[in-house]
Amino acid sequence: VQLVESGGGLVQAGGSLRLSCVASGRVRSIGAMGWYRQVPGKKRELVALISSAGITNYADSVKGRFTISRDNAENTVSLQMNSLKPEDTAVYYCHAIGRYDYWGQGTQVTVSS
Repeated sequence: VQLVESGGGLVQAGGSLRLSCVASGRVRSIGAMGWYRQVPGKKRELVALISSAGITNYADSVKGRFTISRDNAENTVSLQMNSLKPEDTAVYYCHAIGRYDYWGQGTQVTVSS
C-alpha cells in the first residue's frame, strides 16, 4: 500500500487547510486510516482516526476544529482543519492499517501567529 498526501502549506492563525491522502496498491487490506503529526524533537502523535465503518476518534487538542473523513470508493482520507493555531504547526502524516502499518511521506503544515 502506498499513501500520498497533499494539501499542506502556510496559513495564518484562524485559517483553514484541507489535507488529502490517496491510497494505492493493496487497498482492500486497509482498515482504519488516520492522520498523525510530528514536530522536531517530539514523538509522532495521533490527530484523528477513522475506521472503515466511519467511526471517528480525535485528539483532545483538535476536537471541534478538525474533521476526518474518508471515501472508500476513491481510497482517500481527508482532514479538514479549521481555526488553526500556531501549535498545530507540524509535519502531518497519513496512516493506514492493513496487513502492516503504512505511512505517507508527510506534508508540512505551518500556522503563523
